[in-house]
Amino acid sequence: MERKLEKILSDLEERLRYFSELELEFVLKKRGPLSLINLNEKILKCERCGLSLTRKNAVPGEGNPKAELMFVGEAPGRDEDFEGRPFVGKAGQLLTKIIKAMQLERSEVFITNVVKCRPPENRTPLKDEIERCKEYLLEQIEIIKPRVIIALGKVAADFFIPSEQGIMSLRGNFHEFRGIKVMPTFHPSYLIRNEGNKEIRKIVWEDMKKVMAFLSKK
Repeated sequence: MERKLEKILSDLEERLRYFSELELEFVLKKRGPLSLINLNEKILKCERCGLSLTRKNAVPGEGNPKAELMFVGEAPGRDEDFEGRPFVGKAGQLLTKIIKAMQLERSEVFITNVVKCRPPENRTPLKDEIERCKEYLLEQIEIIKPRVIIALGKVAADFFIPSEQGIMSLRGNFHEFRGIKVMPTFHPSYLIRNEGNKEIRKIVWEDMKKVMAFLSKK
């Protein structure tokens, strides 16, 4: 009787271990998307800085929660503030074209900004605003774990590679941020402002080709 009871307890323990492992595997598989949803909810309700008083919508970001490639811009603009989505204005339309030229879709990458709320009149985010918001971007990176981050413009580049150098000096080469490759390049809005300058577009495409070549290596 005692041996029979021991066997029942042993079988029960084995089953509990089996289902526990299944549950753990399920949680780990779901962690990325669920964690990102929870983080988005925090961002949408955030009141850490004065930008929460002037925004219409916070803009957490969007895309594949397991993306290998992440695009990080400066801050939402008027269109983004209105829609609550990143890069939906003219600069966003150009970014979408760049992504498609890389043989990708927006749904395959992740797009966000250093600051999640629009600064008034689209001014450059203040250091204090970046500081109060940086935890959100760092957590997004931790959840998504991209292989490459493309830093769009000087503000984004400075977040990952604090430097006195301009974007022209930083771009074109990979830098490291917490073990992740970072490629600084021009912001799409800069390309739009210099629409007649084909050389700038060529430079950005050269940067994208380097990113594509890196991602093609498994």
